[in-house]
Amino acid sequence: MSPTFAIAFGGGGARGLAHIHVIEALDELGIKPVSIAGSSIGAIMGAGMAAGMTGREIHQYARSILGRPSEVASRMWHARPGTLSEVMATGFRISQFNIERILKAFLPIQVPDDFSELKIPLQVTATDFFGHQLVVFRKGELHSALAASAAIPAVFGPVKREGRLLIDGGIYNPVPFDLIESDADITIAIDVVGAPTMAGRRKPGSLDLVLGASQLMMQSIVAGKLQQNRPDIFLQAPVSQFRALDFLKIDAVMAETAPLKDELKRAVDKALQKSRRKA
Repeated sequence: MSPTFAIAFGGGGARGLAHIHVIEALDELGIKPVSIAGSSIGAIMGAGMAAGMTGREIHQYARSILGRPSEVASRMWHARPGTLSEVMATGFRISQFNIERILKAFLPIQVPDDFSELKIPLQVTATDFFGHQLVVFRKGELHSALAASAAIPAVFGPVKREGRLLIDGGIYNPVPFDLIESDADITIAIDVVGAPTMAGRRKPGSLDLVLGASQLMMQSIVAGKLQQNRPDIFLQAPVSQFRALDFLKIDAVMAETAPLKDELKRAVDKALQKSRRKA
């Protein structure tokens, strides 16, 4: 009997486009995970995979939108607040877009409304801001769970659900491989957090500093988790040159992270060989 696989997709904003290579690699290897966990962009990518989308379908869908600035602008326009009362309720900010409207405008139709409609079990992380703890969604309404998981502080407003105020799942658990460690024979974790870098950049602004500080914090959390328990396969995508909101740079992100596909294939082969020796 073949070993089973489970995978955790990490958070990192636009850097998480690299997850597409991972999904494509698993498709090419004929591997269908029995369990998926994700934080932030990793939760969104995981939802696509859990819904039955192939890596190629996700890739084509992402490129069809993010590769066309006019299409992105159109969808962002439709994601704006619908009424003045909505604007007044949230207050005037640099952007009046909220993450729930953004996702509604950008998610593919294949991603269902409810966890129960997924083809692969999915766990989505979020952070309870006032409860000071990690929240893991496994059932119920899916879209609000994904929105909460991707609600990056200083970029999007928090999401209210079940009486809690929720923000980015990566704050507490950037790469949630601990959620899948007992679900399969072989566990895979993909880290797309990256790190602040000076390469080709101007002096960082306030938002750059906030997001960069979050990267450093998440790196520290991941390092601590790895000391306690390491997944069978742990890969870090080469994404540090990209910012969290560099979604329009999809071609550059995909080109820079293309080696991740073969790297995963080699790691899977090594893990399978190790599994056979144990059998």
